[in-house]
Amino acid sequence: MYDEALRRRRRICLALPEVTERLSHGSAAFFVREKKTLVTLLDDHHGDGMLAIWCPAPDGVQATLVDAEPHRFFRPPYVGHRGWLGVRLDVEVDWDEVAGIVTDAYRLVAPKALARQLEAGGRAQR
Repeated sequence: MYDEALRRRRRICLALPEVTERLSHGSAAFFVREKKTLVTLLDDHHGDGMLAIWCPAPDGVQATLVDAEPHRFFRPPYVGHRGWLGVRLDVEVDWDEVAGIVTDAYRLVAPKALARQLEAGGRAQR
């Protein structure tokens, strides 16, 4: 399951302008211009039993999604207080929705000039 999630997440993230991948704190992570964290993939983080991504989310999105579907979305430790969203990948996954969540995260962390490049192309591919 991890390899499939990593493959799909890699396709989504690397479709975005100037996104690169490297390990961060022992987990696969994607960065915009090698600096800003876009998405981290975590597998059983500190024994939580989940395969999930963590990424920044627009104001209010975390609370809305966690309240509506707590079996799919959660407030991740360490970064949840800053509005980051946890998205479970060990349950039924809508990869189009994940691509949209990652694209929204990109718009939050990418420099404005890079984020504008998405206007013509829409969202990341799944």
